[in-house]
Amino acid sequence: MQLDAMRTVLDALPIAVAFVDADERVRIANRACAAILGPAPEGRTCSALLRHPEFLGGLEASLSGDKTHVKRLILTAGGNETHLTVTFTPMITTTVKGVLVAFEDLTPIEQAGVMRRDFVANVSHELRTPLTALVGFIETLRGAARDDPAARDRFLGIMEREAGRMIRLVSDLLSLSRVEAEERRRPANEVDIAVLLKTLLESHRETAASGGIDLRLEMAEGPVRLRADGDQLTQVFHNLVENAIKYGGGGKEVMIRVTELQHEPVLKGAAIQVEVIDRGEGIGPLHLPRLTERFYRVDTHRSREQGGTGLGLAIVKHIVNRHRGRLKIESEPGKGSKFIIILPKT
Repeated sequence: MQLDAMRTVLDALPIAVAFVDADERVRIANRACAAILGPAPEGRTCSALLRHPEFLGGLEASLSGDKTHVKRLILTAGGNETHLTVTFTPMITTTVKGVLVAFEDLTPIEQAGVMRRDFVANVSHELRTPLTALVGFIETLRGAARDDPAARDRFLGIMEREAGRMIRLVSDLLSLSRVEAEERRRPANEVDIAVLLKTLLESHRETAASGGIDLRLEMAEGPVRLRADGDQLTQVFHNLVENAIKYGGGGKEVMIRVTELQHEPVLKGAAIQVEVIDRGEGIGPLHLPRLTERFYRVDTHRSREQGGTGLGLAIVKHIVNRHRGRLKIESEPGKGSKFIIILPKT
């Protein structure tokens, strides 16, 4: 194969591929190579582009023999790791002997594996804590507290609370699993979000009033219809209003504001914007990008004391994604928080 023909073929490939000659100099590098070897790698030696012992060893082995070699590399740059499988295949063109080097990026697969391991570890930790408490109290009730009615009542109350926490965790895990399974299927039903929000606020009004919190709904009169799954949207706003009451209720006001947008630039069409606003403590900027991660909590102890599972905002994010909408979070310490849901009307 001529080098010009090879260049045409390699440029059409979606993965990074380069042809290296016997002097270990890059003769051809397709466009995808720039992400690994840097810009304009052609004409430069491999040792100057990628000084990795496994890479250079695989290259030399293929140049000195006629066998294909495969190496695994981990490259670190800017605090991020890139995992690569590199295949070295000896090749002779009409004029040059060399090696075809193909880079397969395994980073997304590795990241998915890390996420699975972290998820299992987090679930195990969240379940182990209440289970350990339950076992300890059961042993105490069978022993020292067997004939102590006051201690028995106190321990049973704690056991009930811990069991409820496990039930909420399992319920949220099942909910998250269902939402993820349906995420690619967009809802087909029509929902009046005005009715949905009024009903939701009535269900929270007693809890809010017990904490001296005023729940307000600000929106135009009349129905506000959009294409949505009513049950899932109820879950979204239930989670957001409940969080606002628990963690932002210090400001003594939680407001839901509904606005109809004639044209939302990102969604490229008409949309409904729903803001859940509290006047509480606010959230620091370091926490904002991570709020929708599973089991991420700004204040772990306080969240557990309030009965939180750390999954509520992850569920919100996936439901909003299913509706092809947007979730924005704005907050400053001491100035409260604003959770903004933007949903397309059609």
